Amino acid sequence: MSIVCIGEMLIDFVCTDKDVGLVAGANYIKKSGGAPANVAATIAKLGGATQLLGAVGKDPFGQFLIDKVAQFGVDTSGVAQLSTPTTLAFVSLAENGEREFVFNRGADELYAISRPLADVLKPNDILHLGSATALLGGELGKAYQEITDFAQTQGNTICFDPNYRIDLWQGRDAEFKSLCEAYFAKADIVKVSDEELTFLSGSQDYAEGCAYIHQYGVKMVLVTLGAAGCFISQNGENRIIPAYKISAVDTTGAGDSFIGALLYKIAELPKTEAFYADSIDECIAFAGKVSGLVCSKIGAMSALPSLQEVEAMHFEVHSSK
Repeated sequence: MSIVCIGEMLIDFVCTDKDVGLVAGANYIKKSGGAPANVAATIAKLGGATQLLGAVGKDPFGQFLIDKVAQFGVDTSGVAQLSTPTTLAFVSLAENGEREFVFNRGADELYAISRPLADVLKPNDILHLGSATALLGGELGKAYQEITDFAQTQGNTICFDPNYRIDLWQGRDAEFKSLCEAYFAKADIVKVSDEELTFLSGSQDYAEGCAYIHQYGVKMVLVTLGAAGCFISQNGENRIIPAYKISAVDTTGAGDSFIGALLYKIAELPKTEAFYADSIDECIAFAGKVSGLVCSKIGAMSALPSLQEVEAMHFEVHSSK
């Protein structure tokens, strides 16, 4: 079983000047990124099978990205290299690890699936939709919808992460919500942050917010709560799986590594009538460990741990008191 991830690959230029923002920041380091690429790299680093679909430019940045994810063991045969420059993102970090983004969009928008869908997505594969840019439209948006409709027809498990970026959707909130609702109606698993849940549902109550998403037929809703852990809603039951104590340095890629690690664990399990309910707490706890380790270092992919590193690390549960 493979996990197929579709969406942007990009370069994160991370400002190393803390608490000054992108206006005053002067020093940057180059990091590989893009939410789907981060998820795929997480899965491959842990030892799982994964394929990445997306587009980069025929430039040094594009080649760097292909080489980088391939080093993790990601199948990059579905990555196209186009004449349009590679997409770039500029990121500043505050002392608490929170971020400020500016996107310079390029080749990712022009990705189109060039092979028969049956060759790209096998019946037992998991499809992960976690692109921050695919809902903006363009050829990538068409490919996103095309493979999702095929996956739904074929019976693949579909995971959707809205990955809301305020800078990409200024003045278009209603459009973003409408697009998310269309993908909720096709997804089995939805992962959102607590801020995204409130934004999309209009409720600050986790259970109410999850009920809003469940009404579209979603089987499992995961709400990441940072240091408070993960709120899970499934089969009419709600609970919080606590996080682990970490010293946050950079939260870039935290959510991506969380869902990547979760899908890695789910891919090892048989899909039962209860939709992984018997094992999901253990899967979420594992994903929390991976995400915590990623937050303790700078960079999304460069901070990814191996399975051996996760298993060798001692973790202490974060107390909510």
